[in-house]
Amino acid sequence: MRTYGQYCSVAKALDVVGDRWTLLIIRELLLQGPCRYTDLKSGLPGIATNLLSDRLRDLEQAGLIRREEAAPPVATALFHLTSAGAELEPVLTALGGWGIRYMTQPGDGDEFRSHWFAFPVSLFLHDHDPAGPPLTIELRTRAGRAPSPDLVLQGTPRVILGLLSAHLTPAEAQDLGLEIDGDPAILNRLQPDRAGSATSR
Repeated sequence: MRTYGQYCSVAKALDVVGDRWTLLIIRELLLQGPCRYTDLKSGLPGIATNLLSDRLRDLEQAGLIRREEAAPPVATALFHLTSAGAELEPVLTALGGWGIRYMTQPGDGDEFRSHWFAFPVSLFLHDHDPAGPPLTIELRTRAGRAPSPDLVLQGTPRVILGLLSAHLTPAEAQDLGLEIDGDPAILNRLQPDRAGSATSR
């Protein structure tokens, strides 16, 4: 195993998870649960087959994932996070929150998978009126429907995240192509301290 050779907990952690793709493999297992090799390959566009195999082997040796030979009808190996691997969730959540600032301008050709929304969106979905009636908000970037949503936001991931993070007002988001079906004031329940109150501007 490559090592920084430093007696420091940050360096020791990066010895294990600092290689390219490693934390994204953990992300996939956190978001999707146990995965087949093909599930991981689909959720990691751009990774070479041999590199994925190498990273999975390294993570297994480090005790962050375990392999299970699943019975039919799956009849293939499933990769699970161990408890040590699952402890990386707050690390990825913190990285995801920090990284939102770089999502306002996606690069040309950036890939997107709808389940990746779970990390950035979860940072905004804190109900500040839990005694209020239950609400369902659907974020629609591709085909898919939530049953009877109270609010539907349909558009590109960049514009939806811009609205949820209060970098865009509903009017600005709509100018950028976002379709809003329902009352945008619902967003204040998720984040009532939105900059300047997005619904009042």
